[in-house]
Amino acid sequence: MGYALGLFLALAGLWISLSGHFETKLLAFGAGSILLAVFLAARLGTLDREGSPFGRLVQFLAYFPWLLWQIVLSNWAVAKAILKAEMQLSPALVKVNTRCRTDLAKATFANSITLTPGTVTVDIEGQSLLVHALFEAAAGPESFEEMDKRSQAAAEGQPKAAARQSASGGGVA
Repeated sequence: MGYALGLFLALAGLWISLSGHFETKLLAFGAGSILLAVFLAARLGTLDREGSPFGRLVQFLAYFPWLLWQIVLSNWAVAKAILKAEMQLSPALVKVNTRCRTDLAKATFANSITLTPGTVTVDIEGQSLLVHALFEAAAGPESFEEMDKRSQAAAEGQPKAAARQSASGGGVA
């Protein structure tokens, strides 16, 4: 019920902001369309944590400033490489394993990689992503760990075991 209400409110806000009309007939058509969309989403079984991730909005909003900074840093590195007299590009395909369990988290991670200049996610298969990078030296799987961890936290929340470990000060040996 909570996911349906969240989807309804999000669609209503989007509809009102895009239409800008407040006549009774148009509001009724908009409400009917939104109710139909929520009904169909419920019938398709897509009203779940991934299908309407509005409960994760705060975590996603916290993730975006970090991602924007990574985009700026990557832009700077690519611009420096391109503007040098001799381009020293060494393209590589790298397989990156992810800790993300849900499709939403994997898509967030893959899109974050693609948004940063110099890297493109080519394929997602199971728990690994195939990434094309302009610089082989900076494209090791370990260079994507922080983004993987942050995108997982934004899309899935902090796993309970990891939350207990960080609260107790323990780590993985």
